[in-house]
Amino acid sequence: MENTEKTVEILNDLIEINNDRADGFDKASADLDDVNIDLKATFEKLSSDSRANSLELAGLVGRNGDAPDTGNTILGTLHRAWIDIKASFGGDDRHSILAECERGEDAIKKAYRDALAENELSEPLRSTLLKQQEGINAGHDLIKGLRDAHKAL
Repeated sequence: MENTEKTVEILNDLIEINNDRADGFDKASADLDDVNIDLKATFEKLSSDSRANSLELAGLVGRNGDAPDTGNTILGTLHRAWIDIKASFGGDDRHSILAECERGEDAIKKAYRDALAENELSEPLRSTLLKQQEGINAGHDLIKGLRDAHKAL
């Protein structure tokens, strides 16, 4: 049996971390230098994917009779600030950029694993989260692959 209050909490947590992910990729994309500009389309697609996830989750919150969160997590905001600090001290090489993006991807993967570990989710909700999780995992693997390919050079 689904607990509406718990469901809304889970959905809002996922909305916030998807917003973090989208904002993180937007920030990383905006900060790219000409040498790494080939990453821009990838970052923009992953940001767009998370914005779509947030919208879908917000609709589910509304169907549960609540208002969706529209913000970000404190940790996500701190992570973007850390990226700014690191970049100002020369940590803006391709490997560093991709390693920081992968750290963010690890966080969202964990959030989806934790959400799906809840036993009280309805099957339609679980199905939606599993579909989104597939996209999140594919994004993580793409970023990790790009990072590893650069490390091998």
